[in-house]
Amino acid sequence: MCNSHDHSHDHTHDHVSIVENIMSQNDQLAAHNRKLLDKAGVFGINIMASPGAGKTSVILKTIEALSDRYKIAVIEGDTAPVTIDADKIIAKGVPAVQINTGGNCHLDAHMTLHGMDELELDELDLLIIENVGNLVCPAGVALGTHANVVIASVPEGDDKPYKYPNIYRGIDVILLNKTDLMPYIDFKMDYFLQGLEMLNPGLESFALSAKSGEGIAAWTAWLEERIHEHQHRHHREHTHTH
Repeated sequence: MCNSHDHSHDHTHDHVSIVENIMSQNDQLAAHNRKLLDKAGVFGINIMASPGAGKTSVILKTIEALSDRYKIAVIEGDTAPVTIDADKIIAKGVPAVQINTGGNCHLDAHMTLHGMDELELDELDLLIIENVGNLVCPAGVALGTHANVVIASVPEGDDKPYKYPNIYRGIDVILLNKTDLMPYIDFKMDYFLQGLEMLNPGLESFALSAKSGEGIAAWTAWLEERIHEHQHRHHREHTHTH
């Protein structure tokens, strides 16, 4: 009886070790990706959300606001070999790389590196990664970006931080999209923000509507500031090494 228990315990331990090893490998590769971005002076953001929250719509509005001043590229993660979102990005004159995850519910650092290999990083200022639509899987899986962003939307309800706490803990910015629907949906903003504050105190938050354009300027101003800071740091380090 005792031997059986020990065997079961060992099996569980092996499984945990394997999972930890995979995550460790991913984190190492994410650090490599970050170095590649830093070397090229590119600021990278990882955008996560539920399906239908409006990731692509927000990305398109972000491109419209910034593309006259910055060189932008997008990596699109999808579980199926469809290029609908990538085609919309390309139509805006911005390079986009489609990554088919083969059914996996999130991108990882290895897939991200493949996407980055398809781009001329030295010619870019901003890399936007649109992760697979999911509020569970992408949490805690590092890609090597400088900021993690979650897009929530009013129709999803004000209880998302309470139902999916992990995704909100490790992020830098929350965008609440579809605020144009607030008059028609019972969405308690205070309750939503309280949930975020409990999980991630001081989290940057922007309420916006990709449809009307309201709030986009505040979000892109924040992003522009981060790009400037990153470029300044890159220029300083580059000058110092020469």
